[in-house]
Amino acid sequence: MAQVLEFKLPDLGEGLTEAEIVRWLVEIGDVVAVDQPVVEVETAKAMVEVPCPYGGVVTARFGEEGTELPVGAPLITVAVGERMPADSTAAADTEGSGNVLVGYGTSEAPARRRRVRQDRPVSDGGGTPDDVAAGGRAAGAAPVGAAAPADGSAPTGVVDGQTGGAETEDGPIPVISPLVRRLARQNGLDLRELTGSGPDGLILRADVEYALRAAAQPAATAAPAPQPAAAAAPGEIRTPLKGIRGAVADKLARSRREIPDATCWVDADATEFMRARTAMNAAGAPKISVLALLARICTAALARFPELNSTVDAEAREVVRFDQVHLGFAAQTDRGLVVPVVRDAHARDAESLTAEFARLTEAGRAGRLTPADLTGGTFTLNNYGVFGVDGSTPIINHPEAAMLGVGRIVPKPWVHEGELAVRQVVQLSLTFDHRVCDGGTAGGFLRYVADCVEQPAVLLRTL
Repeated sequence: MAQVLEFKLPDLGEGLTEAEIVRWLVEIGDVVAVDQPVVEVETAKAMVEVPCPYGGVVTARFGEEGTELPVGAPLITVAVGERMPADSTAAADTEGSGNVLVGYGTSEAPARRRRVRQDRPVSDGGGTPDDVAAGGRAAGAAPVGAAAPADGSAPTGVVDGQTGGAETEDGPIPVISPLVRRLARQNGLDLRELTGSGPDGLILRADVEYALRAAAQPAATAAPAPQPAAAAAPGEIRTPLKGIRGAVADKLARSRREIPDATCWVDADATEFMRARTAMNAAGAPKISVLALLARICTAALARFPELNSTVDAEAREVVRFDQVHLGFAAQTDRGLVVPVVRDAHARDAESLTAEFARLTEAGRAGRLTPADLTGGTFTLNNYGVFGVDGSTPIINHPEAAMLGVGRIVPKPWVHEGELAVRQVVQLSLTFDHRVCDGGTAGGFLRYVADCVEQPAVLLRTL
């Protein structure tokens, strides 16, 4: 007899709480193998193909293309143990997944009895946001082509027993995050009373926050219905702030709200800088980009002024300084502004930096950047000169402490060796978190960058 298992939207990492269904890769009735991608979703950071950890026959899909689902909401159900078509090469398998996304997937099947949990009713698609937070169906995410059993229970089975949970007298509590346990402990919430909405019943932070909100409301107060979106007035065009655009809006607003930033700038004569690049590229080796040379200067400057390669832990009231430079760079794509991160930029030469910038830029334009490509930066370089502008006051990429902005390099009148001449001039802008350093440090950093641009030989001292 077949066992029907429910696969939920897994935690995709880095605080992502929802994703939009872009394209279904399977139909109801299809046979899927373990770790076969079943849906392509778009998060606030990247496009991701989500593999299913079960093998079997797809019996239901939840949500049409374009539907936004929270982490922990059902994606599909799979009948495991169904008789496969004769020409099928996919085997029904519950032995565990080797394809790991953050928060789900196993490298080896746990040797334990699997128990089917059927304590969540299936919604008819009219669920409220509160229902979703409690682990129910997302609004508008009714199963496609699936019928609920006559008793109203979910047509699925969810594997209980989450490894890594806190042990109690009644068995393990399916919670991994110490932040979730601390949040519950601080508010006197018994985690044993919660039903997790994460993979395999994992209790997520959203589950705890929902329970705390529900406890704070009068028992007789019904959950308010979601408010419809405001209708556009004549002459208005309204665009939802979601996906990458919404993530950018939230991050910039948070940066302005939390970081006391300041900006300093300087004009620099980049004539020798451009001549040095021309000489490098004339040598016949792979071409070196302007951005790569600027990045090399940035890493050398951060070695001299490490205060700017840091972040502020506001809760602990501490400045956290990093030994490695993971350099983000702003890139404009058809899907919006993204900031890919070059790992260990301080350990790369100009050729390696050029290649990595090119790889990440191409991946960004093709929508192939992963969450790992877009997170973990410690300092950002923003070359807005490609848009034909001279200057800007960059907004810090929260939670970093600084960003260097570079304008266009153009011929301008300049006093050179006591005489007026036409030189290649660039404006450099540094926005920094005033909590991590004072103006002297920020000015020293910017002046060193300008000196390296004006006299590239200065950089040779640090190589």
